[in-house]
Amino acid sequence: MSDRSYLEWPFFDERHRGMQIELEAWAAAHIDGHPHGDLDDACRALVRKLGADGWLRYMVGGTAYGGRHDTIDTRAVCLLRETLARHSGLADFALGMQGLGSGAITLHGSDAQKRRYLTEVAAGRAIPAFALSEPDSGSDVAAMACSARRDGQDYVLDGEKTWISNGGIADFYVVFARTGEAPGARGLSAFIVEADAPGFEIAERIDVIAPHPLARLRFTGCRVPAANLLGAPGQGFKVAMQTLDIFRTSVAAAALGFARRALDEGLRRATTRDMFGKKLADFQITQAKLAQMATHVDTAALLTYRAAWMRDQGKNITGAAAMAKMTSTETAQQVIDAAVQLWGGCGVVSEHPVERLYREIRALRIYEGATEVQQLIIARQTLSAWEQEQAV
Repeated sequence: MSDRSYLEWPFFDERHRGMQIELEAWAAAHIDGHPHGDLDDACRALVRKLGADGWLRYMVGGTAYGGRHDTIDTRAVCLLRETLARHSGLADFALGMQGLGSGAITLHGSDAQKRRYLTEVAAGRAIPAFALSEPDSGSDVAAMACSARRDGQDYVLDGEKTWISNGGIADFYVVFARTGEAPGARGLSAFIVEADAPGFEIAERIDVIAPHPLARLRFTGCRVPAANLLGAPGQGFKVAMQTLDIFRTSVAAAALGFARRALDEGLRRATTRDMFGKKLADFQITQAKLAQMATHVDTAALLTYRAAWMRDQGKNITGAAAMAKMTSTETAQQVIDAAVQLWGGCGVVSEHPVERLYREIRALRIYEGATEVQQLIIARQTLSAWEQEQAV
């Protein structure tokens, strides 16, 4: 069990500390790190369990709509994801996607949309999905080709989305499409598309190294009521980026959870493995590796919870979230790789804890903005701040 001393950092309030301790006990009692049977059924069961026991309330904003608080508490979301990720990557996924999939509705939904969708998400009775990426438009959102045209009381969507988490099991999708109010990113809009909407289909289920529901979506003359438009026409890029600012930070927290588990596993191995008449931990080369692992974990935690705290204070966190996401995912990969090395041959045995972590972490360096995209964001933010200082 990882050291909880970081909960005493000034980023957190007593409510955060109490919530994390309660969740740790709950996860130990209810989360199986080795899900069996059908993957889709396992995800649905996790969503129902997380909803029934109140944890999904933190993933939506608005007490009138089932949320724990009037606004999303980013630090709480990050603590939830970090804690669950230490126990089960699939449990973290189930919780995180409830937030990402419905986040745009929390931020920009009408009262009617919030009442219809958020209450069900918070209770674990509905599964959402966030549909932004396309076959030829991932990091470059401005290149989006999926289109939506107004036709009477409806919008008609045509195009594809891919790499969509919860694809195939979601009850509704927040879909971004080009409506053409302006060139590039300024001409996008967001829509809520029900899973049974005419003209919508799951074109392909996608298998990845750390299994979770993932799919390619197809829209062919898909009719969506105009009332399902999220925010104003042409504001889709803003809707997407504001949603990602919250949940990109929570990806950093999930990576941090994986790294903490890897450090725990590395310490367990180092202090119990006999070698040449000593414990593995007695060798200086092992101690140096453990020191690097521990430092990486704390570095990731500091950047992650700084970004979460900043957002909860109402500050712009585009740069801070990018730093947190980049650092946490990249250093978690290093910590997990070190844990595999400490475990030797055991570390590459299928379903060993560190082998599972090795597969789980890889995708986090790509989704919700690859590391290279985070570097661009950080550089642009840094250059902009410097230029503003020089202009004073």
